[in-house]
Amino acid sequence: MKIVNLIIVTLFCSSVFAQTQLTKKQQLDALPNTVENQFIKAYGKASNWREYKMITRPDFQTLQKNIVDSVISLKKNIATKQLKINEQEKSILALNEKIETLSNNLNSSIDKENKINFIGIGMTKNSYNLLLWSIITVLAITTVFFILRFKNSNSLTKAAKTNLAEIEEEFELHRKKSLEKEQKLRRQLQDEINKQRGV
Repeated sequence: MKIVNLIIVTLFCSSVFAQTQLTKKQQLDALPNTVENQFIKAYGKASNWREYKMITRPDFQTLQKNIVDSVISLKKNIATKQLKINEQEKSILALNEKIETLSNNLNSSIDKENKINFIGIGMTKNSYNLLLWSIITVLAITTVFFILRFKNSNSLTKAAKTNLAEIEEEFELHRKKSLEKEQKLRRQLQDEINKQRGV
């Protein structure tokens, strides 16, 4: 009876162990097919010998083939992305050059817009306005100065003319008076001469 019990226990344990093995194998097969999971599958399927794990040759070859395929795929992906990066870098360089050219053109246009040529001299608008208003102010002050001088000279001339007219009148009066006196003196002289002759 002991032997029968032992056989039953052994069969039960091997059936449980087989079910566990089957469940473990199903769990490993259900993992997604990534490189990391392929290592986990290979390790899980490997048998033990002392402290070593032994992988069967077909499992190793399958693992090696899958890893090489993954590496080749990754290299192709890296090469494709590197080409895309290189194209984008070229595009970025071209755009940066275009931006620099446009920036230079914009600065040149702004400088041209802010500058005015005056007598062949390039000036900023502020300098031009300052110079223009300075010239206008100087001309206005000069004009006012000459207008005042003209009015002063004109009033002096009018006063001189008035004085001259008065002096001419006085002179004319004086001349008339002198002429009358002279005529009077001549008459008196003539009268005296006549008196002397008649005496």
